[in-house]
Amino acid sequence: MTKLSVDINGIRLDNPVMTASGTFGYAAEYRDLVNLDRLGGIVVKGVSLTPSAGNPSPRVVETPSGLLNAVGLENVGIDSFVSDKLPFLKTLTTPVFANIYGKTPEEYQRLAEIIDTLDGIAGIEVNISCPNVAAGGAAFGVDPRAASGVVEKVRRATTKHVMVKLSPNVTDITEIALAVEKEGADAVSLINTLTGMAIDTDTFRPMLANVTGGLSGPCIKPVALRMVWQTARVVRIPVIGIGGIMTAMDAVEFLLAGATAVQVGTAVLADPGALKRIIKGLETFMKKRGIDDINDIRAGLISG
Repeated sequence: MTKLSVDINGIRLDNPVMTASGTFGYAAEYRDLVNLDRLGGIVVKGVSLTPSAGNPSPRVVETPSGLLNAVGLENVGIDSFVSDKLPFLKTLTTPVFANIYGKTPEEYQRLAEIIDTLDGIAGIEVNISCPNVAAGGAAFGVDPRAASGVVEKVRRATTKHVMVKLSPNVTDITEIALAVEKEGADAVSLINTLTGMAIDTDTFRPMLANVTGGLSGPCIKPVALRMVWQTARVVRIPVIGIGGIMTAMDAVEFLLAGATAVQVGTAVLADPGALKRIIKGLETFMKKRGIDDINDIRAGLISG
């Protein structure tokens, strides 16, 4: 028997394959397409204190080997999440993580306080790739002090698992990772999308109404893999790898680089069956290589 279960600082996942926030809705949308209880973990669509309509259309554009999105963190708001989305999530056996975002550290803190009281939520994923309105709109995740300030408030507000989702749009991602670890993060997930754009050469106009958007998909995998490897070498908390994971072998690369688990996003938008194939593919890989425990793969990269 192959052992696929992993532990991310106290939360046991039956396997290391999680969904990525923003690509899986609130899970109920996929109930007829995916065996939700077979997944390692579910990270739901990001939620804020009040509902948000997001950005105007067009807000999704395909690019070579990737996807640009400027959805703008559209969501139902925390009150509707609790009343309308949580009842279904509570029926699942798979650990559920609520992704949160705010415009101020106090908004993050309030969201964490509310979620701390909820049954059915195993942990919080803190999206720090959001503008800090008190600092002129710079994202919290690009500055170690701003990032640690958010995490410090979230940590004080909840006893639940706190996972911090890191932005790749920085000079040194390890500085941010170490800063949030110091403030009590239980894990870090990386990477969030890279900032990009596309231009329509017929109209001479941006293809996204927002002009720029977040780039995801296979094209960002080498960048994500490098950042996961760098981060896993300096932090003591679990690292969750995200970025262009389409196959089981992609997931294996992230595990070898030091990730404890992975999140799958764009692949699910293209084909919800990717999640099942990745889990099954990991089992097949382990059997072929004679590996009994998937944790033995972690940080197994041989360099030099």
